[in-house]
This record gives sequence, structure tokens and C-alpha cells, in this order.
Amino acid sequence: MVKIAENKKTKYQKLEEELSIKKENAWKKTIASDNVKINKFCNDYKKYLDNSKTEREAVNNTVALAKKAGFKDLTTTTSLKAGDKVYMINNHRSLALAIIGKTINQPRLIASHIDSPRLDLKPFPLYEDSELAMLKTHYYGGIKNYQWVNQPLALHGVVITKNGKKIELSIGENDTEPVFMIPDLLPHLAKKQLEKKAKDAVSGEELHIVVGSIPIQDEKVSNKIKLAVLEHLNKKYGLVEEDFVRSDLQFVPAGKARDVGFDQSLIASYGQDDRSSAYASLQALLNAKNPTKTTIAFYFDKEEIGSVGDSGARSTFIEIFTETLLQKNKEKNTALHALYKSKAINGDVTAASTPMFKDVEDPTNAVTIGRGVSIEKYGGGGGKYGTSEATSEYMQYLTNLFDKNKAAWQTGELGKVDEGGGGTIAMWLSKYGIDVADVGVPVLAMHAPYEITSKIDMYNMYKAYIAFYNAK
Repeated sequence: MVKIAENKKTKYQKLEEELSIKKENAWKKTIASDNVKINKFCNDYKKYLDNSKTEREAVNNTVALAKKAGFKDLTTTTSLKAGDKVYMINNHRSLALAIIGKTINQPRLIASHIDSPRLDLKPFPLYEDSELAMLKTHYYGGIKNYQWVNQPLALHGVVITKNGKKIELSIGENDTEPVFMIPDLLPHLAKKQLEKKAKDAVSGEELHIVVGSIPIQDEKVSNKIKLAVLEHLNKKYGLVEEDFVRSDLQFVPAGKARDVGFDQSLIASYGQDDRSSAYASLQALLNAKNPTKTTIAFYFDKEEIGSVGDSGARSTFIEIFTETLLQKNKEKNTALHALYKSKAINGDVTAASTPMFKDVEDPTNAVTIGRGVSIEKYGGGGGKYGTSEATSEYMQYLTNLFDKNKAAWQTGELGKVDEGGGGTIAMWLSKYGIDVADVGVPVLAMHAPYEITSKIDMYNMYKAYIAFYNAK
């Protein structure tokens, strides 16, 4: 009897290799020099996260990095030519960057959002109760309320005083600064609370933040601790209680982005949905090699609440920015015609498979940490509501482009059909007749105070984005 060599592949093993998609960990394809690049990219990314905890900070941080690379304010530029680098800020909370190509017609766009779930203040938030000064909040975006209690929080934002003075605040990020907290109910008295559904365990109206406990020494004043807090804010920042009405103040998790795991292969940080995509698109644009097409990066606000308002993707900012480019490049075209039939990536994250909660996933269509950037043809919820959908032709274009440039990718859906879902700003790009698909990294614990991403996925997202910008 002839023994068949163990390493000889059968006809159907070969056929399986030819016909089946191979899903593998992207770390397997890295070499030592790749790891150096990956670590540098991700260390710089963590610094970006630390300095960009609100959309205003993200805009300022992004503009500062762009200026170092030679970008100039479009509003002060009289004319444009190929190779020029420009930016435009929209109402402090959204932004566009562009490198001018041979024409503005049919530019290449990557859009991401720079807002993240957080706790905003109510118009009149400060009150006193039980010998504590407290601030009332109104949560922003989709959160699990219970995740925000007993969590060190930092206060970030801007206040415009009655006389027009701008006060910028950042309190709680440095070790010498205080943090703020929402106290939870102790387990000894939480019998009724623990019987509630998770969504009701801590209500939105219970997300009140402790900000002080020392009273002023005056028995004729009723709210002594509240007044002590107001006195502190007035002495240090020149604020009065009415200034809360004129504020953009937000509470976010305090602390820096950190590596996760014994192998330090993961990143934990607040706001990776969606500043991960914002940072990757910024670096891709800054490192693009003389693109022939005009390349644009948009950074939008308000995605977490429907892309509404003057700084969201549903505003006219896309049209205004494109129209301004056309006028200053002396092109006789409209923004709508220039955008029509262009190509775009909506840079946004997706849910990573979580070992403990696989019951919400379709296992053959779940994306996982470590297999590269995820390309999603559509999002939305059951019945594909609240989404756009890329064409077969465009999916072929992107997957081939990423393969050619060795950017590891995967694809899937956001959970089982009818389990839930989520939309992105892709639908607001597609209304212009733009080819668009979602391309972003998988995230563990999305919308939690701290989210987890993979360094290898982050770097492959950057490789995918720069391949898109550099494509002829």
C-alpha cells in the first residue's frame, strides 16, 4: 500500500483555497519594521485622542497638525492651484481639509465624525442637596447610563461670558487637578435598583455630578455650598451662574489613552468612535503623494444624534466648502455637479465580536479585532432602514484597491438582523450621487467611557485611506 505524503494537498483542498475567503489575523503578515511603524503611528494616535476629547478640541488639534504640514485657511486665500493645501472651519465644531488636484471635479472624500457620547450640562445645572454641590447633566448620544457612574470625569469646554470673553476649561486631566464623579447607590441598599432592567438602573435624571462640599461661612446664606462653588468659579475664571446658559461644557472620562494586554496590542480610550477614523484620514491626507484628484477630509459634529444642526453632515457645509474651492480655483461648475459621481469613504467604526456576548451576532458575518479594517456595504437596522448601500462596482473597486496596497480588510454586519443596528453619515454623502462605503476599525465596548481598538486594525485603516487618496 502506497502512503500519501502528508503535505500533499488534495484536489478539494486546493479548490477550497481557490474559492473560499481566508480570514486570518493581520498580525501574521507583519515583520519587525512594520511593528516599528505601527507603534509609532499608534503612539501618535493616543496623543491625538488625549488632546481631542471634544469636537472643538478635535478641530483645534487637527488644524494645528495641518498647519505644520503647510495647510492654509481657505477663507483668507484668494486663489488656488494644484498642490495647494487648505482648510476651512465650520462654526468651531466641524472642519474640512483639502489638497488641490488638477481639478475640483469629482474629488476623493473621506468623511468622519469627531463627536462622541458624553454628558452635557443642563442650562441651569448647579444645585445643593445633602451637603453636596451637584451639577445636573443631559446625556449626549447613545450611552448606557450605568457605565458613567463611579467614573472619574473631567470637565472640558468653552464659556462665552456676558461681556463676550471666551473662557476655555479643561479640568481633571492632570494629576494635580480634581476629577468629578457621579456616585452610585451602594449595594447594601440597592435591592430595588438591582431588580430593574439595566436601562432603568440609573436614569438620565440621576446622572448628577458631585462638584463640591465645603460651605461658605455665613449663616444668612441658605445654599452655602452652591455659593462656595460659584465663588470659586468667579474668582478663578470670572464666571457667574448665568454663564452656564452661554456654555459648551461637557463631562468626559478623565485620563489618557492606554495600551491594553500583556502584548500591548490594543488601545483603550474615550472617543475612539470616531476619532480613530478622523486621525487615520488626517494622517493619510498629510502623507498623500501628490494626488491627481483633489482630496478632501471632512470632520463632522452631531453624528451621534443624527448628523443634524449647522455642524453636522446634513448641513450645507459640504456644498459650501466645495463651492468655495471651485470659485477660488476659477472653475465654472456647481458644487452639486462637482460632487456627483465622485468617490468617498465614510470613516466610521463598527462593532467587534465580543467573546461574552456572541448571541447578538451572526457568526459568519461578524467582524473581529485584529483582522484589519472593516468595509461595510450598508448599515442601518432591520430592513436596511437608516442607511445607504454601496454598489457592487464600488465594493469591487475598494476591495481590489486595498488588496493591491496590502491593507488587510474584512467585512460583515452590525449584529443579527432585527437585533439592533446603527446608521452613519454615509447616507448624507450618498445623496449627492457619491459612491460611498463605510470603512473603519472594529471596536470593543463601543460608546462606553473607554473603548478598545487594535493597533493592527488602526494601521491597516491608515494604509487603506492613503491608498484611496493616492489612487489615480
